[in-house]
Amino acid sequence: MAQTLYFSRDTKFYVELPQASGEFVWEIPILDGFSFSQATNSTEVTLAEMSTGGTSRRGRAFFNDSLAPVEFSFSTYVRPYKTAGSGTGVFGDTQNEHHAVEEVLWALMAGNAAVSSANFTGFTRDTTDLDITFANSNVTELGPTTPGREPNLYFSLGTGKSNPKIYKLSKAVINEATIDFDIDGIATINWSGFASTIAQASLPTVDYTEDITADDNFIRNRLTELTITADDTTTFPGGHGGVTGAYGLTLTGGSVTITNNVTYITPETLGEVNTPVGHVTGARSVTGSFTCYLSHDTANSNNGTSTDFFADMTAANALNKITNSFTTTFKVGGASGTPRLELLMDSAHFEIPTHNIEDVIAVETNFHGLPSTIDATNELALKYVGAT
Repeated sequence: MAQTLYFSRDTKFYVELPQASGEFVWEIPILDGFSFSQATNSTEVTLAEMSTGGTSRRGRAFFNDSLAPVEFSFSTYVRPYKTAGSGTGVFGDTQNEHHAVEEVLWALMAGNAAVSSANFTGFTRDTTDLDITFANSNVTELGPTTPGREPNLYFSLGTGKSNPKIYKLSKAVINEATIDFDIDGIATINWSGFASTIAQASLPTVDYTEDITADDNFIRNRLTELTITADDTTTFPGGHGGVTGAYGLTLTGGSVTITNNVTYITPETLGEVNTPVGHVTGARSVTGSFTCYLSHDTANSNNGTSTDFFADMTAANALNKITNSFTTTFKVGGASGTPRLELLMDSAHFEIPTHNIEDVIAVETNFHGLPSTIDATNELALKYVGAT
């Protein structure tokens, strides 16, 4: 009997975004290490009674109560590009406008993923760049919520084989994204989230595959630059005697994580196996950390070094401030190079740096992207710039 085995390296990944005018499907290349699974919530009933003539019943019964939400995770590269301009599809694909291979995932995470004026709501794209904000993310449910139009994910296992297995994750929601810029790697985003059910299905017609096989839209992390500028330049002066409040730190690594703190809701009806019916969002958070060498530069009078940053953060005036605010920009891929991804936080709160004792002494700093007011949505803005 012939058997077919399935290998993770034969897998392809797709996102289906139903719209009023039809379904639109993106193929998005993913990296090794993806996962998806759905556990069962069960109840055990046991007997515990005293002895009768030296015997007692010791049996048990087991009940399947409900399916837990599907949990999935996968990683993609950060891949901005300029469209060739086919003039078709939901965006019209205007020539030389900036896109990202993974942009539909941001649309699902940052709002309702609705399409308006040939663009995702909350996106602004032109021939200069693609800007993504979280302006539409203060909602109780993310992504399309109209029954029958919720987003779906597809994992095609055994692509190219005569009997591929295609698993559909229904009513998917992106809960968390971590942008990782390790110094020796290529910029990646680790995505995770939940869905209602897993089932075998047929693959829908794929609409968007532009630039998924290109080799000019990968971002090298080694080119990443960081600028931080204090709102309070008196407490955090930056340079050696200067008052710019700016610090020029050369990174050795870092990451930024955006979390929606999603909770899935499942009914608890007796006598049947319940399935998750939907989700609600929790507090949105933007957190991260970066590392740099402990350095000192007496010739630099404008931008503070890592030793200046630590000294300023632990000075008496700084310790009297329980909340600080720094304008913080990561330019993953370089300040002006292409392709690149910029992450802007207008009001980042920094924790006091810690020292890592290694061959070369390093400093690690944790930070939190905060909104301008507690109910605002401007903790973070993203800017994609495709290759020229």
